[in-house]
Amino acid sequence: MRLRFAPSPTGYLHVGGARTALYNWLLARRHQGSFILRIEDTDISRSTEEAIQAIMEDLRWLGLDWDEGPEVGGRHFPYRQTGRYALYRDAAMRLLRDGKAYPCFCEPEELAERRREALKEGRSPMYDRRCLSLSEAEREARIRSGIPYALRFLVPEGEVTFTDLVRGEITFRNRDIEDFVLLRSDGSATYNLAVVVDDLDMEITHVVRGDDHLSNTPKQILLYRALGAEPPAFAHLPMIVARDGRPLSKRHGDVSVGSFREKGYLPEAMVNFLALLGWSLDDSTTIMDRRTLIENFSLERVSSKPAVWDEDKLLWMNSQYIMALGDRELAERVFPFLVRAGLVKDDDQKAFEVLLKATPLLRERIKVLGDAVHLVRFLFQEVDIEDDARTVLEDEVSERVLREAGKGLLELKEFTAPHIETTLREMAERLGLKPRQAFQPIRVAITGRKVSPPLFESMELLGRERCLQRIARAMESL
Repeated sequence: MRLRFAPSPTGYLHVGGARTALYNWLLARRHQGSFILRIEDTDISRSTEEAIQAIMEDLRWLGLDWDEGPEVGGRHFPYRQTGRYALYRDAAMRLLRDGKAYPCFCEPEELAERRREALKEGRSPMYDRRCLSLSEAEREARIRSGIPYALRFLVPEGEVTFTDLVRGEITFRNRDIEDFVLLRSDGSATYNLAVVVDDLDMEITHVVRGDDHLSNTPKQILLYRALGAEPPAFAHLPMIVARDGRPLSKRHGDVSVGSFREKGYLPEAMVNFLALLGWSLDDSTTIMDRRTLIENFSLERVSSKPAVWDEDKLLWMNSQYIMALGDRELAERVFPFLVRAGLVKDDDQKAFEVLLKATPLLRERIKVLGDAVHLVRFLFQEVDIEDDARTVLEDEVSERVLREAGKGLLELKEFTAPHIETTLREMAERLGLKPRQAFQPIRVAITGRKVSPPLFESMELLGRERCLQRIARAMESL
């Protein structure tokens, strides 16, 4: 099996595109085939190098390595359409010589006006084959006079029937397909020609893509046959929709892979979640590692119904993967987020060791890696008390609590979590306070927040001197 993922680098990698890439990659890996990355950058005005690099970075983050493509190479180089124009022109000229294509001299404005008239009169807005009726002499005369022209494919009579590996047998009537353009008047190839030529040249055996491409499939099958080749197998994946039933887009929030990476979602959780958008192992299994997905993925279990994007489920799944990480691995994944937040430097080994000790306190309290930044900020920089936490210190007993806590902590022989807990609980009992009443002012003084990792363990990590300094500073602010 030879499968490909062919993104257009006009923006970020959408989660729908990532799902398509994943399904192709899983099939290739399960069947010991090849996964090919091809950049479809013929839209020069919108394609950017930055987008190409971002797409490849997102694919690498997801662990979707490619066997052929940019930065990897392969026998079908180049793997960018802007370097393959000669192939497209050769194929188009061959179709023209074989009488399967013809020049069209109609100007864009003229075509648009005809479509408007047709719609107004209730007729089909399809191209009316006006230029097909020109004689050979008329065509030659127009070409010699320098009139620009596009090259159109001559759609034959009949119908196109193929078996979609997800949707079953599908039939299109050729009379509903207009003579589509192969080469524009500037000589550039259209999508349908370029993709067929590329898939033929790269020996693609299976085209697995979103169902938004379904209307292109009969055109491409006609092109394959006109070029004397059998088309590959096709599989059209279900659309991903939001809870409102509309196609997932920016209006529903984050839809780029990069945005989830920046928030601190784990790639293994993202892959697991994307795999379940249209496919399932059985009726109950949710958490699956990469090996399980590779060993079991098949198009037979892909649904043709739209898949609903459920970010709450993704967040839950990510938390499950975080809880399964060992202390050191979790610390290694969180540390870059502290660096990005400016809390530590990337070569600060001492700061990493502090984070490593704090990691067991975080595991069940974060759903994405980025959540850890606010929870451990107090360990790495002096804190300002947050506005909603300041009210805790305005309670009439707060000053007494902080003063007594400071005394007790100063006298502790061992500044460890168990000893800190014993001292503070005894203080609360002596003052006639419930634990929450006694501990919350201390938590705010130490961390600047009402919510933090476990208080006693946090104080041990911070150390006696810094704890006393923060308690004193909080008392001064009362």
